[in-house]
Amino acid sequence: MANRWTYKKFTLVSIALISVIGFIATAATLAYIVPGLPSVEALKDVQLQVPLRVFSKDGKLIAEFGEKKRAPIKIDDAPKKLIEAILAAEDSRFYVHPGVDYQGLLRAVFQLIRTGEKAQGGSTITMQVARNFFLSREKTYFRKLSEILLALKIERELSKNNILELYLNKMYMGKRAYGVNAAAQVYYGKKIDELTVPQLAMLAGLYKAPSAYNPIINPERAVLRRNYVLGRMHKLGYIDDSQYELAINEGYTAELHSLAVEVKAPYVAEMARAEAIRLYGTDAYTTGYRLFTTIDSEMQIAANNALHKALLAYDLRHGYRGPEAHVSLPDDATVSADATISDDAATIEGEEDKEKIKVWREALEGLNAGGSLYLALVIAAEERNITVYEKTSRQIIPIYWEGLKWARPYINENRTGVAPSVASDIVKVGDIVLIQKMQKKASAENSSPQAWRLSQIPSVEGALVSINPQNGAINAVVGGFEYNRSKFNRVTQAERQPGSNFKPFIYSGALEHGYTPATLINDAPVVFDDPGLEDEWRPENYSGKFFGPTRLRQGLIKSRNLISIRLLRAIGIRTALKHVSKFGFNTQHLPRDLSLALGSGSITPIELATGYAVFANGGYRVKPYLVERIETKEGEILMEATPATVCRECEATLLKATNKKIIYDLNKEFIAYKDELAGPIPFPVPDIIADRAITPQNNYLMTSMMQDVIRSGTARRARQLGRGDIAGKTGTTNDQRDAWFSGFNPNIVATTWIGFDKPKPLGNKETGSAAALPMWIDFMRDALINYPEKNFEQPEGLVTVRIDPDSGLLASANNRNAIFETFREGNAPNRRSDSVPTDNEFDTTANTGEMGETGEEHLF
Repeated sequence: MANRWTYKKFTLVSIALISVIGFIATAATLAYIVPGLPSVEALKDVQLQVPLRVFSKDGKLIAEFGEKKRAPIKIDDAPKKLIEAILAAEDSRFYVHPGVDYQGLLRAVFQLIRTGEKAQGGSTITMQVARNFFLSREKTYFRKLSEILLALKIERELSKNNILELYLNKMYMGKRAYGVNAAAQVYYGKKIDELTVPQLAMLAGLYKAPSAYNPIINPERAVLRRNYVLGRMHKLGYIDDSQYELAINEGYTAELHSLAVEVKAPYVAEMARAEAIRLYGTDAYTTGYRLFTTIDSEMQIAANNALHKALLAYDLRHGYRGPEAHVSLPDDATVSADATISDDAATIEGEEDKEKIKVWREALEGLNAGGSLYLALVIAAEERNITVYEKTSRQIIPIYWEGLKWARPYINENRTGVAPSVASDIVKVGDIVLIQKMQKKASAENSSPQAWRLSQIPSVEGALVSINPQNGAINAVVGGFEYNRSKFNRVTQAERQPGSNFKPFIYSGALEHGYTPATLINDAPVVFDDPGLEDEWRPENYSGKFFGPTRLRQGLIKSRNLISIRLLRAIGIRTALKHVSKFGFNTQHLPRDLSLALGSGSITPIELATGYAVFANGGYRVKPYLVERIETKEGEILMEATPATVCRECEATLLKATNKKIIYDLNKEFIAYKDELAGPIPFPVPDIIADRAITPQNNYLMTSMMQDVIRSGTARRARQLGRGDIAGKTGTTNDQRDAWFSGFNPNIVATTWIGFDKPKPLGNKETGSAAALPMWIDFMRDALINYPEKNFEQPEGLVTVRIDPDSGLLASANNRNAIFETFREGNAPNRRSDSVPTDNEFDTTANTGEMGETGEEHLF
């Protein structure tokens, strides 16, 4: 008995001692851990890393920048089935336990005792939030205890829904996606509320291991995990038997999706990104700023389409350079063209075709198209049609002769080979080619509508920029055919010679110095011995012909080079440079010789568009800008643009108050006189008033001359728009290396350019009117839809008289060829054409040189 009592006593003492030691150890551990636990306050105002998003002015998404893809969602907006799927997969007792599921912990402890191995499980959603926000992922008992204590602390200070909302948005879901909303976009290309139950279950399954169960990397394991989650949902009563059966049998639908961009404008996106980084540094990538640009989404789409169409049309004119690549296909990986020609496109889904599809997809793997083109593999070829397998849609598509016959072999920019007579002259089975959609039309050889054309990525490049002339807001930017092939933004970075596109600025300078649209200039051969030029210079017109005395208006309409050169020499290069600087041009980039008259300087498309904006808005100087405003993710405005804006009422009020005829520094003068203006101002006044660049009279005369460029000059093709309120000028440089058109109406300015990145001839007849003007027409056709025709207003100080078109003088009463011309008051001719002319009346430069033996005039 004594021994038994002694043993019991020893046992009790030992237990008590162990308990005391355990209590002391636990107390010490808690005393050590608890003070070091992070404050939960950080979770109450957590700042999730949200990427920078760029939008059009009408709120359509253009791009997203940031390492982490995240689109936070409120718990109230989360689909019920998503919550149920997550609870089923991760923590079915979430709304019951206090942050720690003791049942799960006991199971984990029992597993450890039974096997000696640490087991997964026991981590509640709250514990995962604690670990993800505050703790490392190392698997130690100390970290686990910290996690438990922190979870209990979180549960005391945050509601269950607050915790679950953090869980929905914070956790990594693979492929740079953080949170379920971003994951829905990445894996399914949809918003979270658009997903089916199996898709929601797939996302819920990612929480355990986003790499191991990733539906892109490990689709088989991902489906097993999805089915496990669906089974748990069924067991917990979240879905019934029929829903479970449908869900478990749903096919695999996950694919990698890029961001759901609503407006394709990658060059705009890069410009906006650079501006955000300039303003806010790299924090812009993570703070969720929303950058709203000035881009008009409809105009941007029109610009994309116009540029692609123009560059592809250039390629059609110059021949086919051949397929992108070629692969050898086994005989059983081809199809009979006759079997597929009956439809525009047919999907291959039969079991017997799976091996063919696999071969075709492998052949196209890693290759991509560009712009509006599609990548395809030629799988059958008949006499006058081919059949291709298109990569994106995974369809077989017939291409008829109408879409093939253009493909003469390319030889050089001026020559193509013999026209093909059969499809095998162009491509063969196994060729990897590019195709494009065509407007459907009936073919003479085939009753089926023609939908596709063989195509190729253009070797030539292009640019299109449009701005609002009233304040400089950029409407649209396309800096090249395909951003992923070339990130060089030709709108802002390509400094090219504008050619005749620059002439209006020289003509404007001439009008400012006494010339009129009716002034006669001699269009005759001339040789310049200019110290600024290395050799004698014999410029000539594009046609190679000379037309004698010509009115200024006609000289611009027909783009006569000799007239521009004589004008520049007459007014002086220094005077001309000073005048063109009023249009915003950096004169340091312009030549100081007579080649300036032919646009030999280096100018970007956006600089040209800015210059033409002066003509479009009535003579005011505006600066182009892209960023309208920047907001926080909560909607607080951080930055808002204050562009110089045209204010005609401001100018009229100021002129009346000061009794002046012209004021150039409108903003400065208006600020000075604002307090002296009688009574309240009855019109809106912009923060900054655009200053005047040229006189209203000069501007109107130049605009009317450029309207005639479209009515009867080098841009006659633009008459198809059927509008009287458009004006512009073509431009072509030496050897047709650059083709331009800049044009406008009172609401929109647009400049288009086509050329090679490494300058070389575009080819004979590839002038501004042939290559660049069609792009402008296609853009303006869509851009002007919402703008009713609006005539350019004629200012005071102008008179219109009848003149003789040959002499530029007043027309006699019986002159049947007389035309009307507009002049500044005091500049109209005061003699009739039948009177005796004075010496050299038609040409102010006629006596500045001497005639050579060849009949050319030498000017020094």
